[in-house]
Amino acid sequence: MEFIADFHLHSKYSRATSKDMDVTHIAEWAKLKGVALMGTGDFTHHLWLEELKSKLEDLGNGLFKYQGVYFILTAEISSIYSKAGRGHRVHNLIFSPSMKTTDKINATLARHGNLASDGRPILGLDCAELARIIFDIDENCMIVPGHAWTPWFSVFGSMSGFNRIEDCFEKQTPKIFALETGLSSDPAMNWRLSALDRFALISNSDSHSPSKIGREANVFDCDLDYKTIREVLRTKDKKRFLYTIEFFPEEGKYHFDGHRLCGVRWSPKETRANSGRCPKCGKQVTVGVVNRVEQLADRPEGFRPENAISYRSLIPLDEIIADAKGVAKTSVSVERDYRSLVPKLGTEFEILLKASKEELQKNLPARVAEGVLKVRQGKVEIKAGFDGEYGVISIFSAEEQGQKAEQQLKLF
Repeated sequence: MEFIADFHLHSKYSRATSKDMDVTHIAEWAKLKGVALMGTGDFTHHLWLEELKSKLEDLGNGLFKYQGVYFILTAEISSIYSKAGRGHRVHNLIFSPSMKTTDKINATLARHGNLASDGRPILGLDCAELARIIFDIDENCMIVPGHAWTPWFSVFGSMSGFNRIEDCFEKQTPKIFALETGLSSDPAMNWRLSALDRFALISNSDSHSPSKIGREANVFDCDLDYKTIREVLRTKDKKRFLYTIEFFPEEGKYHFDGHRLCGVRWSPKETRANSGRCPKCGKQVTVGVVNRVEQLADRPEGFRPENAISYRSLIPLDEIIADAKGVAKTSVSVERDYRSLVPKLGTEFEILLKASKEELQKNLPARVAEGVLKVRQGKVEIKAGFDGEYGVISIFSAEEQGQKAEQQLKLF
């Protein structure tokens, strides 16, 4: 069966996360989005694990269910440590095949740090040692380097990562078979590194609030059970791993280089021209994902490996509605209109991916339908994100927005 999965999110027990990130709200929004399989996130936190155990139905195949939504046990570990005289900060996703294994993981990791301090705990564990511990507990676990290019907290991060997977995971490297691309990169950027050809590239929302669920996701056509999903990822099976759903990577918070406090946003070329120093404060700018990919790439832009999994770049429906109305996406009216429109065509992903032009024009306000079609065609303008600042997307040009105001169009 074909389904959409979002493996990476955080519960209400993680820092800077909505109080609504509980099982009930996650399931509610997953159904609105059209996401069939959700990661639980944060299974290392005792209070969150209690909620998961009390609310989720164990299906006996490595997956769980709540109100029609499937769940897979996941957590994120922040490893902060020194190696060969250099400090490293790397985030890794852990997938567990059962509650029994999860309990063993938590009991072991609790010896290395305070798991109750945050939903995404900080441990002083070398990534290679973390991997050894997890695989010794259960070889059916999966470890996936999270948002692999983020400057400060990732395996390839410009500020605290490595140049090679092997340098990070050492002897455990052969057991790592998937990478998370993160919001600031897409598969095409990762295809420029031949060393990544063997990895399945997955995309997830890393959501801290329910409405962000599914902003990046994975589309499979296989049985809904842990063993099958693991095998599809391990073998990078193109017949069963159909494609990923991506942000336009420019919208990610670390796409370009820059210094947010000084308002400096640079392309890699501009960074090189300025020797990497902010012209306002003189400090080194944060090197973003595009620049970091350039540093490590051994292939030109546009190269596509033979075994590459496809992807589709989308903009979430609430952002399309907001741009169509000319209001902030945090506006109360945006969620109201979102909730009234989605049921007309089933789910958000039905609207963004599958509904025909005729169905869109029949069921959505004209300007929103036009926005969806523009996004499908890639006709958007994006001011790239940098140094922790999200990029700004414009679906409708300033001229089109002006015409809307002039005509006083009323969408809803």
